[in-house]
Amino acid sequence: MSGAFQLTGKRALVTGANTGIGQAIALGLAEAGAHVVAAGRRSCDETVAQIEAAGGSGTALLLDLSDPAAGAARLGEAGHLDILVNNAGIIRRAESQDYTETDWDDVMDVNLKAVFLMCQAFGKAAIARGTGGRIVNIASLLSFQGGIRVPAYTASKHGVAGLTKLLANEWSAHDINVNAVAPGYIATNNTAALRDDPERAAEILGRIPAGRWGDPADIAGAVAFLCMPASNYVTGAVLNVDGGWLAR
Repeated sequence: MSGAFQLTGKRALVTGANTGIGQAIALGLAEAGAHVVAAGRRSCDETVAQIEAAGGSGTALLLDLSDPAAGAARLGEAGHLDILVNNAGIIRRAESQDYTETDWDDVMDVNLKAVFLMCQAFGKAAIARGTGGRIVNIASLLSFQGGIRVPAYTASKHGVAGLTKLLANEWSAHDINVNAVAPGYIATNNTAALRDDPERAAEILGRIPAGRWGDPADIAGAVAFLCMPASNYVTGAVLNVDGGWLAR
């Protein structure tokens, strides 16, 4: 089992790594030994500084996936990559009857189209090299449930789960493992409004068997495992990291 739980010598790119879950994933992969390219539409310098302060290795890359094709076209700037983590995502909330086409397109572009194009660019390079690789897509509880007032987000995250399975089917023969992690309710900026609403926060906590909101580091651990040799036979999986929410 020597090295089965290490990423020494590997090079990973994490999108949306400037804050929250993406930042935690970047830190986790670096702690496991990978050099991490922290990518985001906003500066990831703080993430890289935290990686280096902990003794790891990282670089920052400005990458705006609101233009999915342009973002994927820049993947080569990150250099040789062994690992791709598609974490970047956005959400727009409104009643379905009032949901605008612009909001629909914006969410689908970042959450699904960009994920596919990033995977495609990574996969092409890995297949051409014959070196294999790992892809981890960040899905959601709404890859399994409907949610409320988030039609594009729900559709996109269902799509991420399906795309993950399809790419695993096509690329496992090339030694490219493709998996997803579906976070539950995690304490980040994106859930601040929910946590600040006493009634809604109580409803959420009441359903979580673990009795607490998740920490971004909880997601980082699951992602790191799916990038390690220890998970060599895991592909096409969508791993729920939700404190037991879906088991309720």
